[in-house]
Amino acid sequence: VQLQASGGGLVQSGGSLRLSCAASGSIFDINDMGWYRRAPGKQRELVASISRGGSTNYADSVKGRFTISRDNAKFTVYLQMNSLKPEDTAVYYCNADAKPEWGKFYEDYWGQGTQVTVSS
Repeated sequence: VQLQASGGGLVQSGGSLRLSCAASGSIFDINDMGWYRRAPGKQRELVASISRGGSTNYADSVKGRFTISRDNAKFTVYLQMNSLKPEDTAVYYCNADAKPEWGKFYEDYWGQGTQVTVSS
């Protein structure tokens, strides 16, 4: 199972970006999917997650500004980021709790990370 993230970039404060992450490979099923971020000098933190059924969870710092969604048929998760702030600057990683066709268990898979930089 491979995760490919895209959509990062440089944006001014108050702007918007949309991140996408597509899972590929021999996938049997994907349970939860999510986005994490790591800012310089800080630990990785959960930004948002979404269950297979569409239940969502957000970090307090992004509530009301970010929206996570997914397309189960395409094994893809999205993160719409609005009203971006300089403190949102980080490398964003997508995550999937997935079961490969050849596997017995669900495991954590990670994308390569995409840089989001918000200028003031």
